[in-house]
Amino acid sequence: MDHDVIAAMAKWPNVPAVFGWLSLTARGEWRIRGEPIGNAAIRAFIGRNYAADAQGRWYFQNGPQRVYAALELTPWVYRVDAQGCVAAHTGAVPAACLHAALLDDGHLLLATDLGPGVVDDRDAAWCLRAVTDFTGLPLNERGFERWTDGRDEAFVKPGLLHLAGDLVRIERLRISELEQRFGFVADPSGP
Repeated sequence: MDHDVIAAMAKWPNVPAVFGWLSLTARGEWRIRGEPIGNAAIRAFIGRNYAADAQGRWYFQNGPQRVYAALELTPWVYRVDAQGCVAAHTGAVPAACLHAALLDDGHLLLATDLGPGVVDDRDAAWCLRAVTDFTGLPLNERGFERWTDGRDEAFVKPGLLHLAGDLVRIERLRISELEQRFGFVADPSGP
């Protein structure tokens, strides 16, 4: 967190938290009361001061005040750049891939050392280049079809996304299971 934010928290420790204003979309877009935040400096400030409390509720620390975020899917949204490197919507760069899942809505989920996040659907095609068979070889068209139909398994090869880790089997997971499985609260409603 920013030094000024930490200092404000120490100076005013009892400022009430805010709920119902901030949200994060499945594409990693911050919104206030449903409206996109267009100012890049504000988005960067939110990203630098984004964290979770002990109950798994994610928030933005705005000086002395916590502004809790409603999550459309997961606390992190991962993007893949043209070189295949993964970064979170906040700009944070994960080091390792620990888990992977195909969600029932078609999103690919990566659980990294930062935490669980869906891959931005605009970057899914690039990320699918890291999907392999059990030997680590890229899936051909038939293998990809068998995996998407649920007749075969597939794996993520973290090294192809510039992440540490061995092959990670991609499990099937329902969106309704995400919060319990990964210990976060998608819609914090209050204290």
